[in-house]
Amino acid sequence: MADEKKLSVKDKMKILRVQMREQDPVARAHYFTEVNLGYTEEMALTEASRCLMCKKPSCIDGCPVEVDIPGFIQMILDRDFLGASAVVKETNLLGAVCGRVCPQEEQCEGSCVLAKKGDPVAIGHLERFVSDYDREHGKAVDPPQIKKSGRKVAIVGSGPSGLTAASDLAKLGHEVVIFEALHAPGGVLIYGIPEFRLPKSILAYEIGNICKLGVDIRVNQIIGKLFTIDELMNEEGFDAVFIGTGAGTPKMARIPGENLVGVMSANEFLVRAILMHSFEFPIHDTPTLVGKRVGVIGGGNTAMDVARTAKRLGAEKSYVLYRRGMEEMPARNEEIHHAKEEGILFELLISPVQFLGENGRLTGIEMMRCELGQPDDSGRRRPVPIKGSNFVVDLDVCCVAIGTNANPLIAQTTPDLQLNKWGYIDVNEETMMSLSKPGVFAGGDIVTGAATVILAMGAGRTAARGIHNYLKSLD
Repeated sequence: MADEKKLSVKDKMKILRVQMREQDPVARAHYFTEVNLGYTEEMALTEASRCLMCKKPSCIDGCPVEVDIPGFIQMILDRDFLGASAVVKETNLLGAVCGRVCPQEEQCEGSCVLAKKGDPVAIGHLERFVSDYDREHGKAVDPPQIKKSGRKVAIVGSGPSGLTAASDLAKLGHEVVIFEALHAPGGVLIYGIPEFRLPKSILAYEIGNICKLGVDIRVNQIIGKLFTIDELMNEEGFDAVFIGTGAGTPKMARIPGENLVGVMSANEFLVRAILMHSFEFPIHDTPTLVGKRVGVIGGGNTAMDVARTAKRLGAEKSYVLYRRGMEEMPARNEEIHHAKEEGILFELLISPVQFLGENGRLTGIEMMRCELGQPDDSGRRRPVPIKGSNFVVDLDVCCVAIGTNANPLIAQTTPDLQLNKWGYIDVNEETMMSLSKPGVFAGGDIVTGAATVILAMGAGRTAARGIHNYLKSLD
């Protein structure tokens, strides 16, 4: 690599974006080890040299958690990889997670100046590189002693919004307790993203760093059953509560045959495969119903995860069944590309009519072909069914990945919590405080509906600021 200090802007713009190393697609489609292999040091240095070091870095504006992107990239160029990781950790303790699963193409990289004329700097790959380097080469350092505020905050849910809010509040000196309903922390990061995209050991390591700040994570604690929100504040001594429970109630297709054995939500399929380790059966004794032919209705990242997981679990044919075309598919380009490489079959511009079965078990799905009409509220062209175009796809298992709804438990046990018409919590967007309950805050999918990991983290950061200011007002 040429000396970055001698490169002109013109020279930098001639350097091609460094592509991530990947596992061979034919081989990887049969096991769950991580697909992307990361950068070497030299690859990272070459990619970092593409950064123009803008005086007004728009990439930071595109980052919901405000990482100092030019700052950590300069550290890479100085070969101070641990220093680069320290810059990332100033605002993001989940750098290795974000570097793997965040849609950088829509966030920081989408705001990169280079994106206007070509490929943006691979900010996500570089963030992953320095975070992985820190994990592999850094020395454990105890966090600095922080003056305690004497205030206590409950975080409901240990997903990306809850973890971010917890780490920020702990750094501000508040006592933080996370209540997690499941038996392992991480929320959607652990039960919604397969091992081949986000290894659980990496997630556990980064959550461990948050715990080192003094955050207390209590698992198997269902708020709404064990305690209500009001009991946390009035009886358990918490000065504020942050609700980050996500949107984990699956939407179903609502077509005939949905009760057949073999029809399930994407959530159920992935939880069995990921959290219950069915991919290690019989070492772990929770098998997942797969069969030879698996279909998934939907076109988002979750649909790609289901189809690719099914392939790894032994499906001979794994279909993505989507009602629009490839251009309208909401999944990340990288996930679609990997799915195609692994032999996933795409049936596009089709809409489900009914599930078909024999003796109570799924045998196939009747579909109707569509054409694209006028744009709908999402800005994408609406699929219009074509009469007389029905056909059948033979399936043993079909998963529905068409979105999620808010979990109603918190709302049911907190009658004065104001919700919008979709059942999500109404908050002040500047502070994330509930519009109806002082001291109660919320963020992530429970406020916005299903969105991205990084947007949930951004909401957790905003909420932490709002909570901190609220707690100061109590004094």
